[in-house]
Amino acid sequence: MKQYTITVNGVAYDVTVEEKNGGVVSAPKAVEKSAPAAAAPVASAPQAAAKDGNVAVSAPMPGKILAVKAKEGDSVKAGDVLLVLEAMKMENDIVAPQDGVVASINVKVGDSVESGAKLASLNA
Repeated sequence: MKQYTITVNGVAYDVTVEEKNGGVVSAPKAVEKSAPAAAAPVASAPQAAAKDGNVAVSAPMPGKILAVKAKEGDSVKAGDVLLVLEAMKMENDIVAPQDGVVASINVKVGDSVESGAKLASLNA
């Protein structure tokens, strides 16, 4: 029997694996460990402390910010481009999900972001 720790979506699991007839069969017991400490936010501290709006605009995938097209206080319509994110050698427009006013832009050109990172926020 061998013990392994496997991390899935940031949650660590202890898994015991036993060998049978030359093949590997996992035993049905997995014990969840506490989640690892969260990594430091990618955005710089002054921008991360910016006031939040009630509508979050998040990164759909990891990438690098190529352009910031909107600024705080801008009125935007649903579908207006807020940012341009480069991911997998492609430029992806990050658009306003609904009409509103830009409350915060939490990134700057050149920042690397993870999937789900809060890029901006709007007040509807």
